[in-house]
Amino acid sequence: MYSLAQSVDIRGAAGEPIPNTFKSLKRLEVEFRRGELSLVVAGPGTGKSLFALFLAMSANVPVLYFSADSSAATQVSRATAMVTGDDSKVVKAALLEGNFSEYANVLGDRWWTRFNFSARPSQKEIELHLLCYLEVYGCNPYLMVVDNVTNVDTGAVGDAESYTFGLEGLMEYLSEMARETNAHVLGLHHVTGPHSDGITPIPLSGVKGQVHRVPALVVTLHKEIDGMNGRIIHASPVKNREGFEDSSGNTFASFRLNRANLRLEEIDEELPAYV
Repeated sequence: MYSLAQSVDIRGAAGEPIPNTFKSLKRLEVEFRRGELSLVVAGPGTGKSLFALFLAMSANVPVLYFSADSSAATQVSRATAMVTGDDSKVVKAALLEGNFSEYANVLGDRWWTRFNFSARPSQKEIELHLLCYLEVYGCNPYLMVVDNVTNVDTGAVGDAESYTFGLEGLMEYLSEMARETNAHVLGLHHVTGPHSDGITPIPLSGVKGQVHRVPALVVTLHKEIDGMNGRIIHASPVKNREGFEDSSGNTFASFRLNRANLRLEEIDEELPAYV
């Protein structure tokens, strides 16, 4: 039991934001804070994995990324393109052809970014990898990504009710993990059927399984195709304990996806702060 004054001393790194380049989201008072759980929610093919990976690469902090939804080849080529600015197709070709030596130093500089590519990791496996990270580096990751939360093996699922109950329990588990390790735990998740096309703002009620009670932050993503093979990704803070939120999803920050290097670029650098 702690007094308010004592609570200041035991806080540690909790509450510190992960460095990120999302200026438009910051104007909406969105930060990915250590010691907290967040969800990024979107329909298939919208770009939630790209969003999470770009956050991890641009933050350049200790990262543990559980990539159940994407292969090693996909993540290595994407991450390398994001870091170097090179065309992702050129990077992928070099990787598949075994001519990747020119990128060795770049990847070596990100030695504290670690991936797990199990298709269905268990909670025990997640804990084991966290302990290994701590043993090897002497610190916990600042950012832990679970891509996607539905890929985590939470036990047998018999029906829709037990599925939702299992996800709710997973949210509690990941939130406790964030608090115990002072990591920001970022879970990626799906939407309900009516929002699966991802072309209109997604409200808080669009989160699949309605598992939005526990996370401190929920950001939904929807996309806009400009007709010239370009894509804009809109990020809506539909829940935010530390700042602005609009549960309808109709207030969002917008980023242009650079199709070449897969970076998310600010569309309006002069956007005024939200009032």
